[in-house]
Amino acid sequence: MSEQKLAAEVRTEFGKGFARRARAAGRIPAVIYGHGEEPIHITLPAKSTTLAVRVANALLSLDVDGEEHLALVKDIQRDPIKQIIEHIDLLTVRKGEKVTVEISVHLVGELAPGTTHNLELTTISVEADATELPTSIDVSIEGRTAGEHIHASDLPLPKGTVLLTDADALVVNISEAHVAEEETAEAAAE
Repeated sequence: MSEQKLAAEVRTEFGKGFARRARAAGRIPAVIYGHGEEPIHITLPAKSTTLAVRVANALLSLDVDGEEHLALVKDIQRDPIKQIIEHIDLLTVRKGEKVTVEISVHLVGELAPGTTHNLELTTISVEADATELPTSIDVSIEGRTAGEHIHASDLPLPKGTVLLTDADALVVNISEAHVAEEETAEAAAE
């Protein structure tokens, strides 16, 4: 994953009133914390930040008054109605540092005819280098037949990534498609 470069401004005002004024001016309040350092309260440009954090586990390279900070998005608070970003929590990371993140599981391919799948785990926990975080794991279900299972240990992890989820955890369960048979039987009875 590549870093997104953003220019941040240190903020000295706090509270709802300041946050509203900042958002009206096209800025998003945020805080950078971690590694035992004092938190740094900043504002980020709304448009470029919103685009940068669309990716899970976004890595941001922040220029805070000429000082570079590498940060991982930890939490995003959004307005429940408008879905605009109200505040972002950022965790300081260093190049080469290992971090624990949740990554999504995406299924690719088509099952054998007459089968269906159930995605038991939508995300898995992994440990990886902060600058080499995978955004998702693609799992092939191409041609899989009823009765087959895909466990966490079967997932194709990128080099340097360590699985933290239990290796025996069921990720995908392939079974027979009973719904189609019942609909066919009902249609035949009519």
